[in-house]
Amino acid sequence: MPEPTKPKVPIPHIVEEIVKTINNLTDGLKTYPIRDLVKHAEEFGPYLKQQRLETNQVRKFLDAVNRLKADLAETGEFAKVETEIVLLKPKLAYAAARQRAAKPLGEVMSAAIDKVHSKEDFERLVQLVESIIAYHKAEGGK
Repeated sequence: MPEPTKPKVPIPHIVEEIVKTINNLTDGLKTYPIRDLVKHAEEFGPYLKQQRLETNQVRKFLDAVNRLKADLAETGEFAKVETEIVLLKPKLAYAAARQRAAKPLGEVMSAAIDKVHSKEDFERLVQLVESIIAYHKAEGGK
């Protein structure tokens, strides 16, 4: 008998909407309108809570972002942190491989990281991460 195939899990609307918005930005993540970013985070945070995403699953990612934020504040040189920013993508992939609930966050953050080419872009990435986690926690996420 043939092996039963796993049904494809549909990509939730909010993940698609955020990724599409980010992919359509033509001049880096800094052009992500802040009101759209907050509106998206407001929907996405509770969705991640529904998926039972626990903050400790993304703690290494959050810690890395905060460390880069501090490094950038100290040096003021984007070029010194750019490589580390791009290397956040494998950290997300690892978190997603360990827990399915981290996959949507990984998809959104990977799209966002691809649009980070300047200090201003990175600052918008930090705002996105902080907003998503804030709404996740507000929803009762741990």
